[in-house]
Amino acid sequence: MAMTFFVVVGSQVPSLKENTAPVVDAVPVYLAYAVLSPLLGKVSSMIFRVGYYGSRAVSFSTATRNSLVVLPLALSLPAPENRIVAAVIVTQTIIEILSELVYIKAIPILTRQKEK
Repeated sequence: MAMTFFVVVGSQVPSLKENTAPVVDAVPVYLAYAVLSPLLGKVSSMIFRVGYYGSRAVSFSTATRNSLVVLPLALSLPAPENRIVAAVIVTQTIIEILSELVYIKAIPILTRQKEK
């Protein structure tokens, strides 16, 4: 999976360099989603009374999505839009993977059980 990620990102580096404006415009949205989605998962877990481990799973699942699934669709668009959309999708994937590294430590803290 990591190899696939590196190959896909590597194939889109020229597009990222050529199309920086749309990528830069999308980054704040992706970062806001990365911060807010685990919290939304925690709130959802509280509303539906999900247990500790389930709450962790809901928070993590809410925050992660596989944006590379739509990359073939983006690449099937006519040029030059396909390169711009692909660059934005790859940027989303990079932010998502970096966020997941933070989630590994943050979500257990976010979802910890209260002392009884």
